[in-house]
Amino acid sequence: MKTDPGWLAVRLGGDDSDLRAAQRLRYRVFVQELGGDGPMVDHEAGLERDEFDVMVDHLMLVDTRRDPAAGDHVIGAYRLLRSDVAERFGRYYSESEYDLSPLKASGRRLVELGRSCVDPAFRGGSGMFLLWNALADYVLDNRIDILFGVASFHGTDVAPLAQALSWLHHRHLAPPELRPVARPPHFQRMDLVAPESLNRQAAIAAMPALIKAYLRLGGVVGEGAWLDHDFNTTDVFLLMDTAAMSDRHRRYYQDRWQGA
Repeated sequence: MKTDPGWLAVRLGGDDSDLRAAQRLRYRVFVQELGGDGPMVDHEAGLERDEFDVMVDHLMLVDTRRDPAAGDHVIGAYRLLRSDVAERFGRYYSESEYDLSPLKASGRRLVELGRSCVDPAFRGGSGMFLLWNALADYVLDNRIDILFGVASFHGTDVAPLAQALSWLHHRHLAPPELRPVARPPHFQRMDLVAPESLNRQAAIAAMPALIKAYLRLGGVVGEGAWLDHDFNTTDVFLLMDTAAMSDRHRRYYQDRWQGA
């Protein structure tokens, strides 16, 4: 994995202290900041966790100046679930929200991305750049064909999200042969605004940075959003073909890094 010349490093989690530090970061972001909850969230210990944590690879952005014994050395995280691991485990995380039959029937090597977060104090710097570069290395090392996962808008009121959701539906819908569909009863139509009434500026302004980054790298979306009341989010399904990602990834990050 690549490391920053300074005090940031990106690596896969190695032990229980790494995992607990990632869960502690996720608690601060998903529970305290965004108002989420879940059946395995430990409010007393301040840990956001679930049953997938023991199965997946945890890609971590680490502040090397901090002592891991203190439990706050992980300042960014990504959760990665490869298709071979998901087959042994029995399911993907996003299968509770979306029908993944088209992807699973494609015969291609998959990795599900989830729980992406960065400590608020480190957003806007090189942290996400390092995480995404490390993710590209992971994709190459594991010969991944398709990356996918859910990305979230804050809140479950879709009215202020109508332009953004409609833009995704009309401009970035995945091809039918790969397109997952949101499951009832929390399925939410995304075509809320007619194509001729779309406002690109309003749509892009309402999108979280992570979704915009996926789109710049050639990402496409599934059919319908899914209202996650536990996490207080409106989720959209994003997938990316790595054949398209490789060239776009290089150009996108070169442009951003040189312009920083």
